[in-house]
Amino acid sequence: MDTPATVLDAVHLLEGLGYTDDLRLDASCVRCNACGNVHEPEMLVVTHTFRYEGESNPDDEAIVLGVQCPACGVHATIVSAYGPEADPELFEALARLSR
Repeated sequence: MDTPATVLDAVHLLEGLGYTDDLRLDASCVRCNACGNVHEPEMLVVTHTFRYEGESNPDDEAIVLGVQCPACGVHATIVSAYGPEADPELFEALARLSR
């Protein structure tokens, strides 16, 4: 699969593949809004990863992930700043995701 040109393109691509649900991710856990289960970040299955680097500004770095809830199988997207602008706690949780 070719990498979409922009973050928005990546989100739209994943939506077209059925990644339409939401997850809440923080430093210690992930909550699936579909089933209500709470998981350790390592339990999520990452199926797609798109990383974007700011062409002129490192503050524009972002990551788009397609993930699957291990309990109910729901597909969701996670979009986050990456690099210097990333929230340190959120970045820690992202680093713990299973690849």
